[in-house]
Amino acid sequence: MPQINTNKPTLLLVDDDAIIADSLEYVLSDEYQIERAVDRPSSFETLSKMKESPALALVDLGLPPDTHKPDEGLAVIRKISQMHPSTRVLVLSGQDNKKHVLQAKEDGAVDFIAKPCDIAEIRMRLKKQLEAGGGKAGESGIEGLIGSSQAIELLRMQIQQLADSPYSVLIEGESGTGKEVTARNLHRCSTRKREPFLTLNCAAFNGDLLESQLFGHTKGSFTGATETKKGFFEEAGSGTLLLDEVADLPLDLQAKLLRVLENGEFYRIGETKPRHASVRVLSATNKELAVVIRNGQFREDLYHRLSVLTVRVPSLHERSGDKVELLDYFKQQASEQILTFQLDDDALSLWNDYTFPGNVRELRNIVIRLSTKYPGQTIKPEVLKLEMTGPMQPGNKTSREDWLRRCLFSEEFQLDQMLKSVEKELVELAMQEHHGNVSKAASMLGVNRTTLYGRMDRFEEEK
Repeated sequence: MPQINTNKPTLLLVDDDAIIADSLEYVLSDEYQIERAVDRPSSFETLSKMKESPALALVDLGLPPDTHKPDEGLAVIRKISQMHPSTRVLVLSGQDNKKHVLQAKEDGAVDFIAKPCDIAEIRMRLKKQLEAGGGKAGESGIEGLIGSSQAIELLRMQIQQLADSPYSVLIEGESGTGKEVTARNLHRCSTRKREPFLTLNCAAFNGDLLESQLFGHTKGSFTGATETKKGFFEEAGSGTLLLDEVADLPLDLQAKLLRVLENGEFYRIGETKPRHASVRVLSATNKELAVVIRNGQFREDLYHRLSVLTVRVPSLHERSGDKVELLDYFKQQASEQILTFQLDDDALSLWNDYTFPGNVRELRNIVIRLSTKYPGQTIKPEVLKLEMTGPMQPGNKTSREDWLRRCLFSEEFQLDQMLKSVEKELVELAMQEHHGNVSKAASMLGVNRTTLYGRMDRFEEEK
């Protein structure tokens, strides 16, 4: 690997098109120390050799072996976010449909540049993200917690206080409040910040597969184990491991997790030789663990190990005044891709009164939908209400029947459009609730998995 010039910020360039990569390196090498990779394996190898986090990464989605799909590029984005949380990842790709743009940003990208793109535009976007990385919070500060309410200021203070503690932290809060953002900040503000940050969703896997994700396995140890694989406890090294949805961890695995927390000892599936972990464990849940313990679904001794320190992420209705700041923040993000919208005075009043039962996640999704549907337009309350997903509207002052009546008599009302909007929103909420697990989302919606796939394909075609 080339010797890094410390006078220049490092830019990791991941693109299999040699002509594009050579051109970019030629024009950008005067400003950046360029490190190159052509696919997922070579990018992972380059990242593992880096002693310092790259300031920026420019990643193509269409990488070998299947350059027509975004999967390989998205995997690279996730790996960079895990190993180098401070790195600002930009996507440079021709696969720029809305679904891929949103997924890339969900996985950690901060900007999406569609190919072909003028080099002056690429320079400007890189410079903007470089300044954002060093000027706002960078590697040592708190990022992504928007607002100035007393509740969010208290959360920031707790993060700073607990970041360097070696003890486990249990992060509690309603769905959509920002528990993973809080966990990332606990890592970012700690002395472990240059080590990997990994997230494992305990609700997304079952049985041997979840145990394998946690502890690893040897080749042939169970059906489908075609090669030896490290688990998250090994991959995280001396970094941070977030166990999301920890309340859904099966009881048999809870005992094994307890052993790791007590003495650092664990076993790969198929091995009898103990291994030792040095990772710091964070856990997150939107469930009341006391209730889960009473129901016999969670070990009380494990709870006490996980909750040596506890942080509660406030719901949005507790954060008075933050709704407008969050509105402006997500509009600014959307404006990098599309001309955004404005709320008139009545719609802004409605925005401030609405309870946002889905918290920050729901607020962000409303901003994305309004930006996509009504670019450059001024939104009135009647239009805003159609995007609000709660069963009761602002402050629960208005009944569902009254709200539906107002929608019915509005000039914009179309029954088919409203039914499609509600159906799509429910599917999106179910998928978010189960972190993309189609089987669990289908069960929540009361349909079979094939039916849900068909409806999701229809939504994509209608874009």
